[in-house]
Amino acid sequence: MSEDEKLLKEAKKLPWEDRLLHKNWKVRNDANIDLAALCDSITDPKDPRLREFGSFFKKTVADSNAPVQEKALDALIAYLRAADADAGRYAKEVCDAIVAKCLTGRPKTVEKSQAVFMLWVELEAVDAFLDAMEKAIKNKVAKAVVPAIDVMFQALSEFGAKIVPPKRILKMLPELFDHQDQNVRASSKGLTLELCRWIGKDPVKSILFEKMRDTMKKELEAELVNVSGSARPSRKIRSEQDKEPEQEALAEVVGSGPIEESVADVPQAIDEYELVDPIDILTPLEKSGFWDGVKATKWSERKDAVAELTRLASVKRIAPGDFTEICRTLKKLITDVNIAVAVEAIQAIGNLARGLRTNFSGNSRYLLPVLLEKLKEKKPALNESLIQTLQAMHKAGCLNLADVVEDVKVAVKNKVPLVRSLTLNWVTYCIETSNKAVVLKLHKDYVPICMESLNDGTPEVRDAAFSALAAIAKLVGMRPLERSLEKLDDVRKKKLSEMIGGSGSGLPSGTNSAPVQTSGGSLPSMEASEGSFVRKSAASMLSGKKPAQTAPVNKKGVPVKLNASKKGDGAGQLKALKPVENEDVEPADMSLEEIESRLDSLIRADTISQLKSTAWKERLEAIAAFKEQVEGIQDLDQSVEIFIRLLCVVPGWNEKNVQVQQQVIEVITHIASTAKKFPKKCVVLCLLGISERVADIKTRAPAMKCLTTFSEAVGPGFIFERVYKIMKEHKNPKVLSEGILWMVSAVEDFGVSHLKLKDLIDFCKDTGLQSSAAATRNATIKLIGALHKYVGPDIKGFLTDVKPALLSALDVEYEKNPYEGASAVPKKAVKPSESTLSVAGGIDGLPREDISGKVTPALLKSLESPDWKVRLESIEAVNKILEEANKRIQPTGTVELLGGLRGRLYDSNKNLVMATLATIGGVASAMGPAVEKSSKGILSDVLKCLGDNKKHMRECTLATLDTWVTAVQLDKVVPYIASALMDAKLGAEGRKDLFDWLSRQLSGLSNFSDAVYLLKPAASAMTDKSSDVRKAAEACMTEILKVSGQETITKNLKDIHGPSLAIVLERLRPPGAFHDSFESARTVSTALASKNSSKVGKSTSNGVLKHGNRALSSRVNSTKGSRPETVMTVQDIAVQSQALLNVKDSNKEDRERLIIRRFKFEELRFEQIQELENDVVKYFREDLQRRLLSTDFKKQVDGIEMLQKALPSIRKEVIELLDILLRWFVLRFCESNTTCLLKVLEFLPELFDTLRAEGYTMTESEAAIFLPCLIEKSGHNIEKVREKMRELTKQIVHAYSATKAFPYILEGLRSKNNRTRIECVDLVGYLIDNHGTEVGGQLKSLQIVASLTAERDGEIRKAALNTLATGYKILGEDIWRYVGKLTDAQKSMLDDRFKWKAREMDKRKEGKPGEARAALRRSVREYGSEIAEQSGEVSRSISGPIFTRESYPHAELHMERHPIPRTLSPVNGPTDWNEALEVISYGSPEQSVEGMKVVCHELTQATNDPESSGMDDIVKDADRLVSCLASKVAKTFDFSLTGASSRSCKYVLNTLMQTFQNKRLAHAVKESTLDVLITELLLWLLDERVPRMDDGSQLLKALNVLMLKILDNAERTSSFVVLINLLRPLDPSRWPSPAQNETAAIRNQKFSDLVVKCLIKLTKVLQSTIFDVDLDRILQSIHVYLQELGMDEIRRRAGADDKPLRMVKTVLHELVKFRGTAIKGHLSMVPIDMEPQPIILAYIDLNLQTLAAARMLTPSGPVGQTHWGDSAANNPSPATHSADSQLKQELAAIFKKIGDKQTCSIGLYELYRITQLYPKVDIFSQLQNASEAFRTYIRDGLAQMEKNAAAGRTPSSLPMSTPPPAITLPSPKFAPLSPVQTNSLNDAKSLNLRAEPTNFSLPPSHTDEDIATNGIISRSLTSDHYSSERSDRYPSGVTSGTLDAIRERMKSIQLAAAGGSPTDAVKPLVSLNGNLSFGLNSLIPHSSDGSGAENPVQSGVLPMDEKALSGLQARMERLKSGSIEPL
Repeated sequence: MSEDEKLLKEAKKLPWEDRLLHKNWKVRNDANIDLAALCDSITDPKDPRLREFGSFFKKTVADSNAPVQEKALDALIAYLRAADADAGRYAKEVCDAIVAKCLTGRPKTVEKSQAVFMLWVELEAVDAFLDAMEKAIKNKVAKAVVPAIDVMFQALSEFGAKIVPPKRILKMLPELFDHQDQNVRASSKGLTLELCRWIGKDPVKSILFEKMRDTMKKELEAELVNVSGSARPSRKIRSEQDKEPEQEALAEVVGSGPIEESVADVPQAIDEYELVDPIDILTPLEKSGFWDGVKATKWSERKDAVAELTRLASVKRIAPGDFTEICRTLKKLITDVNIAVAVEAIQAIGNLARGLRTNFSGNSRYLLPVLLEKLKEKKPALNESLIQTLQAMHKAGCLNLADVVEDVKVAVKNKVPLVRSLTLNWVTYCIETSNKAVVLKLHKDYVPICMESLNDGTPEVRDAAFSALAAIAKLVGMRPLERSLEKLDDVRKKKLSEMIGGSGSGLPSGTNSAPVQTSGGSLPSMEASEGSFVRKSAASMLSGKKPAQTAPVNKKGVPVKLNASKKGDGAGQLKALKPVENEDVEPADMSLEEIESRLDSLIRADTISQLKSTAWKERLEAIAAFKEQVEGIQDLDQSVEIFIRLLCVVPGWNEKNVQVQQQVIEVITHIASTAKKFPKKCVVLCLLGISERVADIKTRAPAMKCLTTFSEAVGPGFIFERVYKIMKEHKNPKVLSEGILWMVSAVEDFGVSHLKLKDLIDFCKDTGLQSSAAATRNATIKLIGALHKYVGPDIKGFLTDVKPALLSALDVEYEKNPYEGASAVPKKAVKPSESTLSVAGGIDGLPREDISGKVTPALLKSLESPDWKVRLESIEAVNKILEEANKRIQPTGTVELLGGLRGRLYDSNKNLVMATLATIGGVASAMGPAVEKSSKGILSDVLKCLGDNKKHMRECTLATLDTWVTAVQLDKVVPYIASALMDAKLGAEGRKDLFDWLSRQLSGLSNFSDAVYLLKPAASAMTDKSSDVRKAAEACMTEILKVSGQETITKNLKDIHGPSLAIVLERLRPPGAFHDSFESARTVSTALASKNSSKVGKSTSNGVLKHGNRALSSRVNSTKGSRPETVMTVQDIAVQSQALLNVKDSNKEDRERLIIRRFKFEELRFEQIQELENDVVKYFREDLQRRLLSTDFKKQVDGIEMLQKALPSIRKEVIELLDILLRWFVLRFCESNTTCLLKVLEFLPELFDTLRAEGYTMTESEAAIFLPCLIEKSGHNIEKVREKMRELTKQIVHAYSATKAFPYILEGLRSKNNRTRIECVDLVGYLIDNHGTEVGGQLKSLQIVASLTAERDGEIRKAALNTLATGYKILGEDIWRYVGKLTDAQKSMLDDRFKWKAREMDKRKEGKPGEARAALRRSVREYGSEIAEQSGEVSRSISGPIFTRESYPHAELHMERHPIPRTLSPVNGPTDWNEALEVISYGSPEQSVEGMKVVCHELTQATNDPESSGMDDIVKDADRLVSCLASKVAKTFDFSLTGASSRSCKYVLNTLMQTFQNKRLAHAVKESTLDVLITELLLWLLDERVPRMDDGSQLLKALNVLMLKILDNAERTSSFVVLINLLRPLDPSRWPSPAQNETAAIRNQKFSDLVVKCLIKLTKVLQSTIFDVDLDRILQSIHVYLQELGMDEIRRRAGADDKPLRMVKTVLHELVKFRGTAIKGHLSMVPIDMEPQPIILAYIDLNLQTLAAARMLTPSGPVGQTHWGDSAANNPSPATHSADSQLKQELAAIFKKIGDKQTCSIGLYELYRITQLYPKVDIFSQLQNASEAFRTYIRDGLAQMEKNAAAGRTPSSLPMSTPPPAITLPSPKFAPLSPVQTNSLNDAKSLNLRAEPTNFSLPPSHTDEDIATNGIISRSLTSDHYSSERSDRYPSGVTSGTLDAIRERMKSIQLAAAGGSPTDAVKPLVSLNGNLSFGLNSLIPHSSDGSGAENPVQSGVLPMDEKALSGLQARMERLKSGSIEPL
């Protein structure tokens, strides 16, 4: 037995996982094969082995060995066929692995990968499949993208749009349309066409076409013409397949199977509304000035405002939002006096209804009465718009018939007849477009309305009522209406029946459903035929593409279907119809008599007899007559063979008369050309005779024509194959020479696509050229020349062994027939039915040799040899293989070969690298287009060789590129070149050579769209530091622009930035008036470049050009010559007519979102500078951008002057582009050119004055752009610049906000520049002096200033002392609280300075230090927040660091400090509590502030006097108040987000804070209100827009503090219940803003994390609040949460470490920990009797057992027994857990603790207690497998514990040495602890055991006797104490006897809990629902003072308290009444 066999045999003993991941590939291969076989043998999808296998595949499919990988895919396919939908849990990771590793592999691997994906879809893992596809289409390798698109195409076409959601595919397609690979683009087109089949052309066009290029649009438009018919799925998901047998059986019984099936197969129409993403129209509407417009007095302005709404709402789907205010406005405008405004408003409502659908239903009902009332208008335009809008509202689902009954009743009683009639017409429309079930339900409401209207005095109303009744009758039939119509007279009944009958049928619609079903069941023949072929590739949808023929794979579960295109149909049909074709070709013998008998009456008998005549004239006459008769026959197909056989016999091919011969040939030619199908056997019958006639000059022409006709009928390939043999063997040399001449004509007529070229070339070489006859040789040379025209120079490789004389003759012939390739179009075509019979490869039809056998492992190994000679020999061996194959090879085996050659491209021997390059070129040339797939990106490695500094190496590389382009075309090479050009390692010389090569390649092309991908590299290279590269790039750019076209270039400018963009734009400018000027400017600037080099270098020395836009400088810099100046002037004149700033496409919000807000200044990075230049080019006029982006400071100054002059007229544009301007100013600050900087500092004050005049304040993003730089650069070394910067900073602080600017100034104090620090210290003093109240919350930062007094620099010390003196002036002695810890020297300095400051103030009579601040505080206390608000105090009450969590008391005091007296409320404000609540509820955010002021005032008064009746009244209204405020939170925040002040937000939060500071008020808030409030607050805490609001950071802090206050003071039970409920996924509609960059899952996770934090806060204090909460309610909410998840989901989440589940388990654990077994008495609201048992019960048991074990309390019953129901049901084998097994399990747990460093001391203590309790147990017998060191450690530890116990010390106070880790004790195998043991125990450990290890040690007060007693009691219990009681399940109620017994037991429990017993006798043991109460009086120690009752844990018993008993009683009462139902 060989080594491999031994290895495989041994490996079979290993577990599956070890085999599949074995290091030996053969073992892995064998394992995959066995696994596939095993999966094939499994028939039960629930087989447990399948679950074991599922987790293996994510690793096996990523195997590095390709054959093993294929076998792994086979195993996976077998597994997926055997499994069911449960396997979907592994789909994501397996699909990701396949995408990463398999899609770029072998074709077979890719095909199997696609099959795997299809099986995942079949198993309903569609989401995982599409997630993987999203990753796959982003792959950089194009050949991995195409299979991904193809598999999506297959999934959609086979499973349909119901299984594979089109919406996700639609989102993937746009990025594929612009892919650089044409195959990807073609596949994406095909997928788009397939989508059209499923969801219709119009939705696809509207969603995708706007994202396509124009060329692709045109191509798809052309292809869409071919898409017809509706698609039907051809494959079903597994669950539906399983149902099929049942349905078939049912169909056979019922007998209506086919009809029902056909109806079910009809695809559901997909609503385009569901496919498009909703668009937010509220934000743009706000910006458009809508609200001002609708209030305008001019009707035209109102109309324009509403028209803007109509336009915005015309989108297909509108994002839901609050449209209430808009609808109120529209309601007013419907009744506008101007008709045009009213019409526009009505149309806007219609658009809103269409776009919002059901989200507009509430508003629709609100608007409906007004719309119906408006029907009274007689204006046609108004009426038409009303009708359309009403119909749209119903059609969109905003209104249904049930909603509008009352409104219709009112409308039909309107006094205007037009309203009544049009309302009924609308009702008729609604009925006709409604469901039958709806009308059947509501006809009783509408028939009376119509009946009443039949008596109307107006004919139109009566007619409308008749129409409505008729519509009802058509839908529901006459029977339901009979009773209602009895009252009608005969005339009306007749009219109604005529109306019903006249419209089609008086029967209910159900009767004519049969025809519909029948038509649905029948498929058009065309669709049926198309459906019989399954397209495997998306590109096959395109009309010009042939789908690849794939061999059907005969595997289980996959339907096998043939692939065929329209052109391939013939071949497929022929193979199906003629399986034994070769036998048919050879004709059988047939006698003349038999021929004559078959002729019947087709040919006259005398004609046949004349043909037999010996006289040639008679034969000639007869053949002429025969020809006439044949030509007269209409359908020849049936008689073709018999005619040919007759002519071959009489007159036969031995006919001597030439005329007769000619006639016979003409008849045969006629038959062959006329017959639709000409059998090949007829050709065989004629071919020998015809070939001989070709040799005769008299019959040559008709004979050649006949052969050509044969070729048209059956294909030239068949004729050539037959003729070879005839010509070789014929004795007449003329037959050979003339036959070859016919072949020449056939090649020219038909081309070579139908020929087997190898056979033809061999025939020419072996027969034609070897002939002794010169005519034959010449004819053969002509034939080879004709072949050269089609196949090109490659044919020479097959003729190398021909004589030199013939070769020279051949060369002459080649010149006569130059290679035309694809442009050589055949003159004639073969009949379509036979067109694909002998396809041999078209143009590339020359034979290719399979070299895989020659590419041996030895050859590949020698390529890696360390000896360079061996490596060179192996490269030469590859060249020899190519030569032997005539340089025509097949792709097979070349992947490994090219992989070996790739390694040699990095060889240290440069000569070998050059030889390798030549060989790679040879392989590409020999393989042709197929090399692209086999190369695996080797071209990128080839291009790296251009980085070599040797010219010869680069030339070799370019030569390889040339051969590569010849083989695969330039478009395949372009992506590699584009990436190589962007590689910095390529080097200047390499880039230059590559650009030159590209220029040569592109110069020969007229149109090459893929050149656009070279645009970015070329543009970047035009700014390269090497002049050679720039020059080459410019030349290449010229060619790129020439072959791509201006339109294509313009669309692809988005990736080009900065100077490169300017250059490209200049090149794109059309030649015109300034063309010469540009050329001259370019010439001059180029000529002077060398002269100005020193000047440019000088200007760039101070950092101006760090980003390197030198190419731009050569074009834009001014020179001393005059011509460039004139050029610039002309250019300026040309653009003067344009706006200076273009803000049309500007989106400031998007730009600001990208800004990172930092206080510290950082130098601009290269990409930031490029982005700035890009923005300048985009939004600034050309002349301005040239100046601003110039490197010459003079031009920059000119640009600033242009802005300065235009500033008054471009204020709004400047505001929109302020962020770009500020970034440009920052760049100027960094460059430090003094002239430019002074100009900037001159302009900036004007700019900020202008902004202030416009009422504009810088946003936080704009401040983050500019302020850090301004602060950092304020320490400039020039005094004048510093002064200007100082004034500018003060100006900005004054205009912006001192509070917000302060952090930037503080950051400046940390600057490394001393001057900057001095300036910032002075600024801090300025702020304290002038804006002290605003920065009051940030005064702690003064300690930074104080620390500067210790600096060495005297200037800094002086400035710091001055600033602190200013602070002393404002704050007085309070300043010492803010300066931090100082040295004595510093304190002394400060003290002196403060005394000096006090003296100065006294001299100037400025009062004493700190007086001003004290006065301000008094005014705030006296006059409330009205005055404080005027001084900015309200905003400061929520600002600053007082809201950090460390200072909650300060926050509370600060917010309580502002009571709002009623006297200060405005005159028109609310006057009392109720009115205030009304204002808060219904007023606008600004109005509601007034109401909140009143509420705050009332709350303050009631809080100050809590005993007053006012507090009682407020408590009653507390829930209403909080409900109003909770609903107001979202409105105020939304209002502030529109740009308004955050004042209303602060008031809402302040009012809520005051409410929840009072516990009485907080407790009065209902649970539902608390739910709404907490949800709202948490959502706004997570909203990413809040920090960007005005005072956003302060609002976040206020939200945090309020949330904590609610958790502290609200009713804790409600808080727990609400938060546990919020752990479920939140409804997306509750989020305040739609998701932008994150999925719903991520948002829900963030929300859950926040809820978990809140629950943690509540749980931390649970021990102290355990008796304040309703445990029954909390346990019910936990029960509901766990039941909703289910066990499977809980296990999954436990494995994923799910936070919400972990939190719920933690809460439950804490409850059990604090209540012990008494927790079971709080389950009155949990249905403990349901089947299966509630999950919560198992968790409670588990926690009780864990806690009991940790406290040395044995659980009350055998381990694992749940005590919740029938013990027999839950524990089939009660004896399983014996006392011995329990002890072993406890020991195992203890040893585990000892092995852990953190719990070793506790473990040793517990082990010591076990030895005390069970002295006979030998614990060391359990440690047989442990190391000796571990056993020694335990012995020493037990001895130490014994000493400690004698000394009275506990284990927690003892240090223990670390236990040795060498424990090898296997864990004993016992039954699980509980039904959820596996996950729950682990979770319990992770949550609590690890976090609080000391909780499980025994309390110190326990004595040994107590422990022993408890052990005895616990062990005395058995599992069947009350089995008879537990056998009752209480299904619907409990008998009274049982209840009485339970009551008796409860009394005894109460007595035991109270600790008092009626007698001293032993009480019975009681166990109910697992609650244990021990009545053994003698065993329970009781102290005289009742300490046993007070501390039940001390006695080892956990009794029930009163609450537990009351809960249990409530449970019993519910059971008695039968009111409890299982959840």
